[in-house]
Amino acid sequence: MVTCPECDIEIKIDERDLEEMEVGDPWVCDGCASNLRLASLDPLELESDDEEDGDEEEEAEEKADAAEGDDDVVEDEDDDADGDDWDE
Repeated sequence: MVTCPECDIEIKIDERDLEEMEVGDPWVCDGCASNLRLASLDPLELESDDEEDGDEEEEAEEKADAAEGDDDVVEDEDDDADGDDWDE
């Protein structure tokens, strides 16, 4: 048995499942539904995987913000085209 690092509940992993598992494999805690991953096989340990999910979400948001920023640049370029009238 192994303990969830988030809620400290004991998690049973079937030995047949354990034979097929590798370090880094995902697991979801039955008690708190935290995303976990297998940290080691001997001793059997799980670690939280929520931090990585947060990083991926932040990266996705940054990319989305950057894409929105690109749209703003295009809009600014349109404004600059109108700005040519000011030079006359």
